Amino acid sequence: MGFQPNDKTRELTAQVQAFMKEHIYPREKEYDAWVEDHENLWVYPPWWDDLTAKAREAGIWNWFLPEEYGEWSPGLTNLEFAPIMEEMSRVPWAQAVFNCSAPDRGNMEVLAKYGTTEQQEQWLKPLLAGEIRSAYAMTEPQVASSDATNMELKIERDGDHYVLNGRKWWITGAMGPKCKVLLTMGLSNPDAARHSQHSTILVPRDTPGLKIVRPLKAFGDYHSPGGEAELLYEDVRVPVSNLILGEGRGFEIAQGRLGPGRFQYAMGFVGMAQRALELMCARADARVAFGEKLMAKTSVQHEIARSRCEIEQCRLLVLQAADTMDREGLSGSRDLVSMVKIVGPQMAENVINRAIQIHGGMGVSEDTPLASWLSLARFCRIADGPDEVHMSQLAKLTARGFEAA
Repeated sequence: MGFQPNDKTRELTAQVQAFMKEHIYPREKEYDAWVEDHENLWVYPPWWDDLTAKAREAGIWNWFLPEEYGEWSPGLTNLEFAPIMEEMSRVPWAQAVFNCSAPDRGNMEVLAKYGTTEQQEQWLKPLLAGEIRSAYAMTEPQVASSDATNMELKIERDGDHYVLNGRKWWITGAMGPKCKVLLTMGLSNPDAARHSQHSTILVPRDTPGLKIVRPLKAFGDYHSPGGEAELLYEDVRVPVSNLILGEGRGFEIAQGRLGPGRFQYAMGFVGMAQRALELMCARADARVAFGEKLMAKTSVQHEIARSRCEIEQCRLLVLQAADTMDREGLSGSRDLVSMVKIVGPQMAENVINRAIQIHGGMGVSEDTPLASWLSLARFCRIADGPDEVHMSQLAKLTARGFEAA
């Protein structure tokens, strides 16, 4: 089984590489300095809009939507986009420059797949144009949200409106100045079957009663300018027309949102880890300790070799997931989707951690991006569903083929 990129993928990847070299890498330290300065909280760098405009003019825009989304898609398959996503992710914030970042990525998929014409006009088109950003409000502070059936935020019908009451937290992007809408999942049909009790509804960011309780730090970082937040919904009223797909279909939407986004997410970690490996090799070749280069030391050689193996294994797994999704859809690739979610961030955490060790004090400083990447990889082993949930799901899918007679 081979996953060699076709001519189109090679051409588009080269286009991204050229853009990254000219516009992204030269801004990398400047971006980091900007977002680390609390005087700039929730504000994009002054050159941000110009940079995204350049990406759009270059045509590197919304490439994440696979061809199955028809008019909304640039026409790439999941397998064709995978290497491109890896290249974009060598600087994690670059995904947003190309309008290919989460949570907007998943939210645009939801609206393209399930949204009404009215919802697509009001929200999907501005998102695709990069004019606004969005958030996905699912996790709650008072319950174990790794089991999404625990969600308690109430969505209750009142005439031509739904009224929402409850709390959400770790809502990525909610602090950002461009966040204009939240796809909110809550309990709407408590007497229905377990996976038909919840719904997803569009809540404009400026709706009365929707309040920010506080921004949240992850490992001491606000993740500005998008950030994460704890939110209070207090008698938040939105029109019935804001409901996506129908009452009790929140889980169906959530599962549909997990397809392409999962492998794109994992391929992002491949790109980050590959860059960390390159930094590790450069450091090992440049640094001398105890009379020889670090690269000459067996322990360092082993760390580099181990990292190379893990990256290649993860890359091939993600490519297989993308290819299977193209051929068999989400239903035929659920086991692989679970695998890449488990393997991706853990692999990146391991590789980045080794790169930090080889860099010594420099590795934990602001002189390299390694420390921030390590916290991001560790954070994502919880933020996108704990490893344990995905492993349990994978175990069940695996065991079905080997049940006792």
